[in-house]
Amino acid sequence: MKTLVRFLKDESGATAIEYGLIAALVGVAIITALTDYGDATEDMYNRIETSVVNAGK
Repeated sequence: MKTLVRFLKDESGATAIEYGLIAALVGVAIITALTDYGDATEDMYNRIETSVVNAGK
């Protein structure tokens, strides 16, 4: 019974899980930001390409 009570009071595993969740959330935020940045960069290069092609006509 003492072992069960001690197990239920132990919060060290909860801290590790919280840090894991925070790390996962930061990872999702970074992936989202890089995806948006990649889309904006692709649009910029497409506009440059269109300008260069139209300038050669």
